[in-house]
Amino acid sequence: MQLKALTRTISVAAFLGATALTTAAAAQEQKTITGGFDVGPGGFQGNFNPLAATGGFTWLNVYFEPLVNYNADLTAIDGALATEYSVNADKTEYTFKLAKETWHDGKPFTSKDVKFTVDLAKNGETGTVFAARLNAVSSVETPDERTAIIKLSRPDAGFLATLTKLMILPEHALAGTTPKELATSTWWATKPVGTGPFKFKQYVTDQYVELVADDDYRLGRPKVDRVINRYFKNTAAAVAALRAGEIQFTYVEPDDVAVFKDNKDFHVIEGQSFVVNYLGFNQQVPLWKDVRVRQAVMHAIDRQAIIDSLYGGAATAANCGYVAKQLVPEGLNPYQYDPAKAKALLAEAGWDKINGNKPVTWLTYYNTPQAANVMAAVQAMLAQVGINVVPRVVDTPTYNGIIYAGNPDFSQFPLVYAGLQNGPDPLGINIGLNAAQKPPAGANFLRIDMPELTKALDAALAETNPQQLDARYQDVCKAMNANLPWATMWVANRYGVASTKLKDFVWVPAPAGGPYSAHPEKWSIEK
Repeated sequence: MQLKALTRTISVAAFLGATALTTAAAAQEQKTITGGFDVGPGGFQGNFNPLAATGGFTWLNVYFEPLVNYNADLTAIDGALATEYSVNADKTEYTFKLAKETWHDGKPFTSKDVKFTVDLAKNGETGTVFAARLNAVSSVETPDERTAIIKLSRPDAGFLATLTKLMILPEHALAGTTPKELATSTWWATKPVGTGPFKFKQYVTDQYVELVADDDYRLGRPKVDRVINRYFKNTAAAVAALRAGEIQFTYVEPDDVAVFKDNKDFHVIEGQSFVVNYLGFNQQVPLWKDVRVRQAVMHAIDRQAIIDSLYGGAATAANCGYVAKQLVPEGLNPYQYDPAKAKALLAEAGWDKINGNKPVTWLTYYNTPQAANVMAAVQAMLAQVGINVVPRVVDTPTYNGIIYAGNPDFSQFPLVYAGLQNGPDPLGINIGLNAAQKPPAGANFLRIDMPELTKALDAALAETNPQQLDARYQDVCKAMNANLPWATMWVANRYGVASTKLKDFVWVPAPAGGPYSAHPEKWSIEK
């Protein structure tokens, strides 16, 4: 299968502005794009280790590269460091032909780097989030410098999608560091070496990251000299910087869109988030063991009212992990807003004895004004039926530290408000729901172990007939709807705003920031 490069520019976003973050006169004259690349749900400020990244791929993909990548429409997987690939008949052997490229320090990129990266990504000591996602990989063979063969012990329908997030790392630069040391190494934020169009120059703690053009990039020298990723405490601060001309791009909340919509100096980018938001029930606490309690939570929340009033209608209610029509079967329980039914279900389940109206910590990493309003509305609705939740908002690193702790204190997150991608690969939700993905193997931090759901997910993973996949995903949807591992809320649209000074710039509101083929080497900016 030939991997075709993206041949047209998707002007769905905008990026960084020409802010002067250095004082040297020469630097002032350089063409610079500056922006808030890690602002919003798809970002991950302060994370430099792609093995541990649960977001922020919009930025990481500017200086690191995976073997394969989604196109900017998120409709197909194209080549990045692999120029083409082939798959054997039973979908257990992938052969990648590799691009001729050099690392930013001048060393050649070879198949040994692919094997090194996959082996690291499978090793839990590195802090990787890929261990369970790659557990079907049995070996990586390197018959020559330009060929890597990855063999699987079983078919995995989500394998290529997983590879889009696996940034290839340099063996020569990291082989001397133990996997355990890599998890906390300063290398990632001080001297990382990638193959992308821009090279790492510096990180000024909690302020910005600066990259410079790679003159020898295989697809041509970038059109701008520098790309700078500025850090902001919140969306409002980034929006203020955008309006002031300090940056050229940032994610914005739906409420901010009106400010830019009719302004000729800006372009508003809107797209589907591919992320389902949910209330997640920690299965290690007794509160949620009875499915009637979980059903009561669904019936207690007026999802459509929240969508209409707080999302401006720019979201779709979800009755499982999916909202795409081809993935949602008929006959699902719609869990209509019905407080009386919620109260009755709680009474049947003996909620008073289970909880006694004690406050339930509701943990989240969503820290935007919109999220605060959403959580306040849900909190009030749950209180009306006798469920007393207390929101606790933390930053993403703190959140991950709590839920993925070696010996977690489950009382810190009996309930979460979170999101997980439901596309463009529908099997993206597997990592949060499959019993085999419980930590430390994977990202099922709620310790969900529902046999019907795991069976449906495993069947979808093993499906080798593309014509049957939608039916497999519908089975996953049915199992989610019946068992309620999460109280699924909605899939919302996301927005970015770009300065019209940016040309040939691509940004997509993709889950976790992508990655996707944005071709940063083509980005330019008018003075």
